[in-house]
Amino acid sequence: MPIAALVPVVVAAIAWIAFCEWDLSRSEVQHMPRWAWALVIVASVPLGGILWLTVGRADE
Repeated sequence: MPIAALVPVVVAAIAWIAFCEWDLSRSEVQHMPRWAWALVIVASVPLGGILWLTVGRADE
């Protein structure tokens, strides 16, 4: 498998993590501390970000 085929996937994953971490820094959190959400987002791509966006943010 050529490495060039993985570049779009890696770029998309980095963009997803960056967006979720940016949103985490600007939102109120619930269920876990902010640092724990940051670890979940980075450790479990894309599921961590999906969990953050669906259940981690507090209703504003």
